[in-house]
Amino acid sequence: MSGRAHLVVGGFPIGSNAGHDMDFVRIQLLQMLYRHRFHTTVAQDFSSLDERLQSADFLVSYVAGPYPNDDQTRLLEQWLSDGGKWFALHGTSGGRAKRLSDASNRREMVRLPHHDLLGAYFLNHPPVRRFKVRVEVGEHALFRGLPSEFEVEDELYLVEPIGVDNPLLSTELVEDPSPPGFGFHYTEDTSIQSDGKTRFLGTERLVGKGAVCYVALGHTHSPSTNMQPFVDSSVNEDGTTPTTFRGPWSNDHFLKIVENAMDWGQTAA
Repeated sequence: MSGRAHLVVGGFPIGSNAGHDMDFVRIQLLQMLYRHRFHTTVAQDFSSLDERLQSADFLVSYVAGPYPNDDQTRLLEQWLSDGGKWFALHGTSGGRAKRLSDASNRREMVRLPHHDLLGAYFLNHPPVRRFKVRVEVGEHALFRGLPSEFEVEDELYLVEPIGVDNPLLSTELVEDPSPPGFGFHYTEDTSIQSDGKTRFLGTERLVGKGAVCYVALGHTHSPSTNMQPFVDSSVNEDGTTPTTFRGPWSNDHFLKIVENAMDWGQTAA
């Protein structure tokens, strides 16, 4: 079996790594797509989607900054409705951030239409840490061959789920452990669920004949792309940031999810 895929990997501004080893991730995802016999086009942002998606059945995104504008979001929604499948990783739930009015250097994420389509809206993440991930829907194609729980070292995203049909992954975190002034500002923690501890790290939205699966895991950096000032002691006792951090990309369970996603992307609508 073979199919056509479009891969979007990049930071903002275009050409920037935005604190992630984009080249490493691009290579990993391209290799996986190739192994699964996809013919793949590649971009650094969501431009030219109208051309790229015309012949594509599968969209994969790993971004830190770029996001589909309103017209591109409408195009994506129609493509999904017609049977397309979108596997979105990590910073895809982010996008445009605005500086706070108090003239500080802190920023706050802006909620935009693409978040509603994706089903996830990024608020913040504490320093890189080790945490437990729970698989919510074990029978889903993304989790074939995975245990019900596993641990990972990563950025633990605080993500507000929006119109989600299926929560896919979760973790437990009672409150954001970020030190004062760390990361992005938000006025209300809309990522926490009614039990006061559950946070979703993976979601699925069904859109017409198609679907979008979002997985918040995926941080990695190299010495030249690192922007992490420190990490949690669960990763490094003295809080020093590893100069090269592969985290989930060296975790067999995360890699299995991504490999499974390639099979999911080939499943006929």
